[in-house]
Amino acid sequence: MGKSKFAYEYEINASKKMLYPYFSSASGLSQWFADDVNIDEDGNFNFIWEGEDHKAKLTSHRTNSYAKFVFLEDDNTEGEDPDWVEFKIDLNELTETTFVKITEYADFNAEEEQSMLWEGLMSNLKELVGG
Repeated sequence: MGKSKFAYEYEINASKKMLYPYFSSASGLSQWFADDVNIDEDGNFNFIWEGEDHKAKLTSHRTNSYAKFVFLEDDNTEGEDPDWVEFKIDLNELTETTFVKITEYADFNAEEEQSMLWEGLMSNLKELVGG
């Protein structure tokens, strides 16, 4: 099965400045996205879900705007076609509404399940920020 790219967008009542650390820091990500997140000696992020380690590299980011993580192979390389996730924070200037756009590229078994997973994760984040 090939990889697919999916994008999800959520309205959230919080400022870009308040949200950015939840997408770019180990402590922020561990509060809503993974069971735990830490950073190794090479600066790679280690996402822990259900006791399993998933290493990723923060490959690009812009303060208060977006963060993109590329998941690494067991040998800490990106491989030929790596999975990745990007968190982008947009502000509609006209309505002053903040949106989080999540773009994910990975193997998917069921798009509906993945969508429900993101709904739950974003619900957790909204509870944290009061949005």
